[in-house]
Amino acid sequence: MNIFRLAGDMTHLISIVVLLLKIHTIRSCRGISLKTQELYALVFICRYLDLFTRYVSLYNTVMKLVFLASSATIVYYMRFHRVVRNTYDKEVDTFRVVFLVAPCLLAALVINQEFTPLEVLWTFSIYLEAVAIIPQLVLLQRTQNIDNLTGNYVFLLGLYRALYILNWIYRFFTEPNYRQWIVWVSGLVQTALYLDFFYYYILAWKNNKKLSLPS
Repeated sequence: MNIFRLAGDMTHLISIVVLLLKIHTIRSCRGISLKTQELYALVFICRYLDLFTRYVSLYNTVMKLVFLASSATIVYYMRFHRVVRNTYDKEVDTFRVVFLVAPCLLAALVINQEFTPLEVLWTFSIYLEAVAIIPQLVLLQRTQNIDNLTGNYVFLLGLYRALYILNWIYRFFTEPNYRQWIVWVSGLVQTALYLDFFYYYILAWKNNKKLSLPS
């Protein structure tokens, strides 16, 4: 494992910790898209089915279990916790996720490395992760109510993907047979979706102002 992948994994983990900190300590999920969190839960479920069929390393297994458990915990809090669920912006979080899930599933059935159930579901998770942030970004544009923890959470998610791109570049030059076009293209699409957010996040930080996105 190279430093870029480790940094990406740790940044991803910190982003989830920041979100759980917001939900657990403030008892609020305002500004957080439940639809995005449910998409991420679906991503992890489909991607980590190989937990039952393939062992890579202790680190790999632990990280998979952490992401599965944390995503389930976030969805539970937002849907069922008697205090947290009352802070959910249900009227604003209305993006129709079928327009994300259906094309990703169709693409996974058509464009994959091997037409087997596990491989198709893994590919589906790659495509879906690339666009899962869209409901969250749309919600932030609509509410204009971006607190520091929410802004940091989204920024860290984007940073995690940017670090993974560096990981892919490093592996491309150090591993002769490393070619993963599906992962690369999906990762570039995912990172591109964050660029507008990055711009306004850095601008707000530089000017010491509250983060807001143009509607």
